[in-house]
Amino acid sequence: MVLSVVIDEVQGSRLRLALRIALARPRYALGYAIVSLVVLLAVFAPWIAPFDPVEANSSQFLQPPDASHWLGTDAVGMDIFSRLVYAPRIDLTIAILGTMLSAVVGTGLGAWVGYYNATSGAQARLSYLTMRAADVIQAFPVFVFAIALVASLGQSIQTVVLAIAFVNAPIYLRLMRTQVMSIRAMRFVEASRVAGLSDWQTIQRHIIPNAMGPVFAQLSINVGWSILLTAGLSFVGAGVRAPTPEWGSMIASGFQNVMTGEWWPSVFPGLALMITVLGFSLVGGSIEVFTDPTKMRTLVMELETSTQRQTQ
Repeated sequence: MVLSVVIDEVQGSRLRLALRIALARPRYALGYAIVSLVVLLAVFAPWIAPFDPVEANSSQFLQPPDASHWLGTDAVGMDIFSRLVYAPRIDLTIAILGTMLSAVVGTGLGAWVGYYNATSGAQARLSYLTMRAADVIQAFPVFVFAIALVASLGQSIQTVVLAIAFVNAPIYLRLMRTQVMSIRAMRFVEASRVAGLSDWQTIQRHIIPNAMGPVFAQLSINVGWSILLTAGLSFVGAGVRAPTPEWGSMIASGFQNVMTGEWWPSVFPGLALMITVLGFSLVGGSIEVFTDPTKMRTLVMELETSTQRQTQ
């Protein structure tokens, strides 16, 4: 009974802290609201969309927004609102899969490279070669490199996922390497070595869990960036094939009609893409604060100071 009361008090205090942070930093709340809305659209798209997203009606092409088609129709008569609602299913799936794959590969390599960075022998040479390979990948413009990968491997959703993972992996490699290099000299790491743990056990149990904070923050930012990259590839015809509902291909198909006054096929998907990327960016900024003890302590102190001023 006493334990349950204590747990309720802790959960209540965390809820109050979350509400105070939302009021003090409304951009964080906005980011979570945008991301939640996008996820809900992706999950419940069949129940929200009033029309089939790939059903064309040549007699209703380029109709402006009205009571029947809330955001109008495109050049082949497909309902833009329905396609806009279904698009997160494709964009989120590609972005999340590509980002998670790049995070797993980059985090593992970064932990290994950072741990053996200052040592000698074959492992040190391999870590050096790994960093030089990352330099080569990052030397090319990301978008051009992704187009080259899609062109060489073939145009498909799986190829776009691999391209996103490939161009993002060096980011996590460098991020984890920096974190591991600052952690490996700490006393708890030395204690694990004295206790007889192998290098892999030390990395897995003690170093990686303590170095994941910045990685979690980067994940949300990279998901938004990956959605933008997916849309960019589809815009130039190297991503998702039409008529699959995807924001980039929708912008590309309606781009030519903007000059003749039919702006809605391109503008509405562009706004959806912009708002979604903004939401993931704001969520990434909040995670960076929540996972950094110093920044979180500063934020709590600001909240306490503002509360004291209001009570006075």
